[in-house]
Order: sequence, then structure tokens, then C-alpha cells
Amino acid sequence: MTIQGNEMKGADNEHENSAETLLQSGHAWNGQHIEHYPAGQPEITVMKMTIPAHSELPWHTHPMPNTAYILSGSLTIEDKASGETKTFNAGEAFNESIDIAHRGFTTDQPAELIIFYAGVEGIDLSIPLPGEEAEY
Repeated sequence: MTIQGNEMKGADNEHENSAETLLQSGHAWNGQHIEHYPAGQPEITVMKMTIPAHSELPWHTHPMPNTAYILSGSLTIEDKASGETKTFNAGEAFNESIDIAHRGFTTDQPAELIIFYAGVEGIDLSIPLPGEEAEY
């Protein structure tokens, strides 16, 4: 096998590598500036989440930067304080807000997503607001 530029060639097959940046931003979906990562021993978590149709997640916050990629369906994110909402569809990625109460909800179809958390050991990925159930 030889590698030439972005092309990888094998004895029997010819393959072309490709890469697409899905999201590169220092801001959350609502415009919040991501100021820093949490202090401590880094711990990366990648989670696959499925949310049924006509469902809503509890109000919660995240203490670290995290990014979601919608595999299928759509998910609407709602900011608790402002009521602002934004809907993301299959193939879209977004950064969630940090330490700002929000929730996600679906409408007529379920949503399946991959979430990448840039956390640290010993810190919960999601913190429910008082009186709310845990997100997962």
C-alpha cells in the first residue's frame, strides 16, 4: 500500500480519503463564548443518545464544553431563561451551552445523536436543575 497526498492505494483497491469539518467554533449554539475547559485530569466521553418522538429532556446544564452531531431526526434546543430555541437536523453539529439551563425536545420523529464531552475526571456530564430528573 502506498499513500500519495490524500489518496491511499492498495494492491487490489483504490481508495480516496476525504475529510469534512462539521463544526469548528468557540461559541455555543446560543452565541455563548466558550471561555475555558474545566481544570483537572482530562476525560473525554463520547455518548450515543436516542430520544423518542414527542419527548423532552429535563432542564439541565453542562459544566464542560460538549458537541452534539445529529445522526437522524431533528432536535430542538431551548434556553430556559430566554426561551430561545434552535432546531438541528440530521447531519448538523452544534456546541451546547456551558452552565446555562437548557433542554432538548423532539417533535414527530425520534432523534439519534452522538455527543462528545471534553470533561475531567469526577465531574458529571449533565447536571439536572433542582426538581428535575437526570438527563441520563
